[in-house]
Amino acid sequence: MTWDERYQAYLGLIEPALSGAFGASRGFEFDGLLDAMDYSLTAGGKRIRPVLVLEFARLNGLEPEKALPVACAVEMLHTYSLIHDDLPCMDNDDLRRGKPTNHKVFGESTAVLAGDALQAEAFGAILRSGLPAEARARCAEILAGAAGVDGICGGQFMDLAAEGHALTAEELSALQARKTGALLAGACMLGAAAALADGAAVELAGRYGSELGAAFQIRDDMLDVTSTEAELGKPIGSDKRESKSTFMSLYGEEKCARMVERITASACESVAGMDADGFLTELAKRLAARRK
Repeated sequence: MTWDERYQAYLGLIEPALSGAFGASRGFEFDGLLDAMDYSLTAGGKRIRPVLVLEFARLNGLEPEKALPVACAVEMLHTYSLIHDDLPCMDNDDLRRGKPTNHKVFGESTAVLAGDALQAEAFGAILRSGLPAEARARCAEILAGAAGVDGICGGQFMDLAAEGHALTAEELSALQARKTGALLAGACMLGAAAALADGAAVELAGRYGSELGAAFQIRDDMLDVTSTEAELGKPIGSDKRESKSTFMSLYGEEKCARMVERITASACESVAGMDADGFLTELAKRLAARRK
């Protein structure tokens, strides 16, 4: 199976599962909330995080289909973070994945509740899955770590607190390790944990994901300067307009490109012993060269 065939096979599992998660009515009083949740969850995207769940499950001996609820859970949590990140009290963005942001379509209050509900349903998807109890507990713990103070929420708070002053390289790395890196690392760890892999295998998955996240964020900062709104499907240049510290503002494009190359190589090296067909290596390289 080629890299593209495997990726498409994973998407063939993920997309129908996400589309069916909240599309059905649960009564007229909830339809508006379900519509808002479904709108953002099915808005497209590369689905990197659920793909990572399925691949690390496969590499650790679990059929990807059995890890699908966990893969959907991580995408639900990711989608919640995007809805809240776009809110007027956060980044106040109008466009996400080429479509109006959730609060622009459904209103700010419903967008907040849609994000809240998606976060809760992410844990529900894991806990209601058919995985062994130990796997469900380990996965729920990993997801909580990726979402909380040491993950997305902590990173978002650090981002807001940094507004109006320049960050050091260490401060920016710590922020992005939580805001971006934690969920990418968590996705890899979730796949291994769903397969009841041992602690060393889960730790290795997390290392790959952390480095993938670091390279991803640097590349994201580069694209905010060098790409176009049409390519990215979201506003560009917002970091500069808001005087935010970014890897581009600290290092410039040439050094950022070298950093992406170095971190990507390290990520690939970390999984060389288990990545027999090169899927993880190719994924890291494609993300490092992405234009959107």
